Amino acid sequence: MPNIIGLGLDATDIPRIASTMERYGQRFIQRIFTEGEIAYCMRRRHPAIHFAGRFASKEAAMKALGTGHTQGVLWRDVEVVRRGGPPQLRLHGGAERRFAAMGGRSSLLTITHSDALAMAQVLILGE
Repeated sequence: MPNIIGLGLDATDIPRIASTMERYGQRFIQRIFTEGEIAYCMRRRHPAIHFAGRFASKEAAMKALGTGHTQGVLWRDVEVVRRGGPPQLRLHGGAERRFAAMGGRSSLLTITHSDALAMAQVLILGE
């Protein structure tokens, strides 16, 4: 039976992400998001909503890992992927190393949003 070994929750202000995108454009987007995430969000009618959801997911994952954006865990090390079902996390680099070091076996991600707020919750499961 898997145990919860990490839990993270984040709420991100959608208008703040939209204004940051307007102000910094591709520089912001490419620093935070992977190519797959960028392609997914840019296909949507309101990309800022989806970027905010992914930003909240990255923050929640970093909290679940217990690192924040320290200990070699970078923004692009946490990726939200879709494979025809619910969103899932794909970890790279420092995030993948931290996940393995804490005994992570799998993770669960849920994302939701209102007009103004995107929220994400991450559970890291171990044995």
